[in-house]
Amino acid sequence: MGHVIKTLAEGEPIWGVVTLDNHLYVLRSGKSSEQIEVYEVDSFCLLHYLTVHGLGSNGSMDDIVVCRHNRCAYISDASHNSVHKVPLSDATAIQWPVNDQPLRLSLTVKHSLLVTCLQVRKIKEFTADGQLLREVLLSQDVCAPMHAVQLSSGELTVCHGNRYYPLHRACLIISDGQIVKSFGGPKGSGSQGMHQPIHMAVDVNDFVFVADLNNCEVLLLSSTLTYVRDVVSRDQLQWRPCRLSLDVQRRHLYVTVIDYKWTNGRVVVVSV
Repeated sequence: MGHVIKTLAEGEPIWGVVTLDNHLYVLRSGKSSEQIEVYEVDSFCLLHYLTVHGLGSNGSMDDIVVCRHNRCAYISDASHNSVHKVPLSDATAIQWPVNDQPLRLSLTVKHSLLVTCLQVRKIKEFTADGQLLREVLLSQDVCAPMHAVQLSSGELTVCHGNRYYPLHRACLIISDGQIVKSFGGPKGSGSQGMHQPIHMAVDVNDFVFVADLNNCEVLLLSSTLTYVRDVVSRDQLQWRPCRLSLDVQRRHLYVTVIDYKWTNGRVVVVSV
């Protein structure tokens, strides 16, 4: 099991965290426009903010990813059914429509953007300029999709399930949206299953880290979605994990956690 090596002080809820080079980007609610806090990745020293005009502060933003290739951040905006593209320089952010309510985000191996749309059970893929490349309609039993990530094979892994549906799984999906392999089922814990998997991260070997919200832990699954081990436990996190980001170079997993009242959040750094 990994061990916690650092924790960013608690504050407003955090809906996304990601690293690029020597910077740590934290998407925090409760602010009018300067939602992205930029820290020095090793010292956790706050360097500056990225301003995103037109992005709501509470209940609107749901995830952030940063693209090295395009030198930008993407933020999902559920209130406006859109994605904001924010240059990491001082250039002006742009916004494009998703035409469905966006939830979580991830990048493909070709630097396009995957957007999970929960209500319509779709994964939408966009270019860096917001052009729709494809839609993947998920099968009927993938209820409440929370997050999708792409493996090196091009296949997608989707985690799904919430309190309204009985299945809580991570599923390997082919291009037509059908399931070829899955881990989980009715809510469980540890090697037996999950209880509301909510976010994922993938390493260079296609092993999948899964944030298990209601079991308050992070699991590691193989590329074929078999259970490998618990990465970090309830006792280590103390609160519920809701977002993940993997820094392969430093071998650090960044876990955002939120308290049980959904009022406070912090970032926990785990050595993996």
